[in-house]
Amino acid sequence: MNFSHSVILPFTPATVDAASHFARELEGRAEVVLAGEGEPTVAPRPGLHVLNVQGGKGAAIRAALPRVTGPVTILQDPDAAYSPDAYESLVGPIHADTADAVFGRRTGAGLAPELLVERALGHVTRFVTDVAVSDPLSGVRAFRTDALRSVSLTSDDDAVDAELVVKLAAQLFRFTEVALPPLQAVPHRPRAARLSQLRTLVRYATVRDDADNQHEGYTTLERMDGAIHYNQWLGRRFREHLGRRVLEIGSGIGTITRELEAGLELLIALEVDPFYVDRLKNLFRGHPHIRPYLSDVALADWESLQKERLDTIVLSNVLEHIPDDGSAVRRFRQILTPGGRVVILVPALPQLFGSIDEAVGHYRRYTPDSLRAVLESNGFEVEKLEWMNLVGMPGWFVNSRLFRRRSVPKLQLKLYDTLAPLFARAEAHVKLPVGMSLFAVARATNDA
Repeated sequence: MNFSHSVILPFTPATVDAASHFARELEGRAEVVLAGEGEPTVAPRPGLHVLNVQGGKGAAIRAALPRVTGPVTILQDPDAAYSPDAYESLVGPIHADTADAVFGRRTGAGLAPELLVERALGHVTRFVTDVAVSDPLSGVRAFRTDALRSVSLTSDDDAVDAELVVKLAAQLFRFTEVALPPLQAVPHRPRAARLSQLRTLVRYATVRDDADNQHEGYTTLERMDGAIHYNQWLGRRFREHLGRRVLEIGSGIGTITRELEAGLELLIALEVDPFYVDRLKNLFRGHPHIRPYLSDVALADWESLQKERLDTIVLSNVLEHIPDDGSAVRRFRQILTPGGRVVILVPALPQLFGSIDEAVGHYRRYTPDSLRAVLESNGFEVEKLEWMNLVGMPGWFVNSRLFRRRSVPKLQLKLYDTLAPLFARAEAHVKLPVGMSLFAVARATNDA
C-alpha cells in the first residue's frame, strides 16, 4: 500500500492511549509508525508499525525513521489538542516543492502558562537558528523524508525537537509554517522536557554546531552566515562589478552566493567540500540558474568552464585557502575573455594571522603589494584595490591572537553585525588607511 505521507507518533506510557487513538483515526489515510514505551491498543498491520523503544522521544523517532516509506513524514505529538484535519495544509508546501520543513503554528485563547512557556522557548530557538518560523517547537511538523533522514540526531529525549530545528536550519533546508486550527486545550509537556530543550539550545548556541563539532571551521562559516548586515554589505560591493555569467570560487554554505544570485543568468557555485555542497543543493533547490559544482580549484574541468562564457569570477575570502594562489589566478585568466573580471575579498595583514585563520584553513593574509603582485603577474590588471573593515580588526586580534579561539563568539558577531550598516556607510565616504580585509577588482588583459 502506497501513501503520500507517513506519520510518526512517538509515545510514552502517559500518551500511549492517545497514540493508539490517532493510529485508528489515520487507518487507510496515512502510513503510521508508533514508537515508544508502553502497550498500544492497536495491533501491527499493513501501513501500521508498532515499535517498543526505550529511552524517550528522540530514541523513538530514530527507531521509527527506517520504517517510513512515504516521501513526506509528519512528526505528531500524540496529544488530544491536535487533529489530523490539518495534515493536508501541512504537507502542501512540500508537495509543491516550496519547503522542506513545515511547522504547524499553534494559537490558543488567553494567556495559558503552558503557551507562554512555548512562546518563550520559540524565541530562544529563533535566536539560535535564525529561522523565520514563529512556532519552531510545535508538536505537529512535516518534512521531506530524505531531508529528515539526512540529519544525525543524537538526543534521546524531548531535546530532539530543538536539535531537529538547529540541524535542519544549519543544513539550509527551506522552512515555512501553516496555521493550525485554534487549540481547544494547550498541550502539556513535563518541566523536564522544557529544561532539556533549553539546555540543548544553549549548547548549540555556545559550544556545538549542527555537525556536533566534527567539522572544524564550520562553526565560523555558520556564524558568519548569520551576520546578515555584514553579508549584505559585502554583497553590495561585489554586485557593483558583476557581469551576467558568474563563477563563484569557494561558495562554502552559500552565504555570499545568496547575495549575488538575483538577476544573474548563470551562477556556478564551485566548492571543494561535499559537506558544504550538500548544503548548497538544499539552499538553492528550485533555482535552475544556480549550479553547485563539487571540485577543487586545481582539479576543476576548466575546459568545460571556459565554454560557459563566464564574464566574472568571484572569490570571497577564498584565495587565502589555496596553497598556490598564483596558479589559481592563471586558471581564472584562462577561462575569461579579455575584459572579464575577477572580484576578490581577502583577509589582510599577516600580523593578524592567528588561531581562527588556522581553524578555517588560511595559508596567508595579504598586503596590498602581495595581492597586487599575484594578480598582475598572472594576467590581470588591477582596477580597484581598497582596504575594508577597519572596525573589525581589534575583535579579530583579541579572539584569534590573544585568546587563541577557534571561531568568532556568536554574541560578539551579532553585536558587530548590528552596527555593520553604520560601518558600511562610513567606509563608503572615507578612504581607509588600513583594514582587516582587502577588496580588489582586476580585469583580464589581452596577454593570455
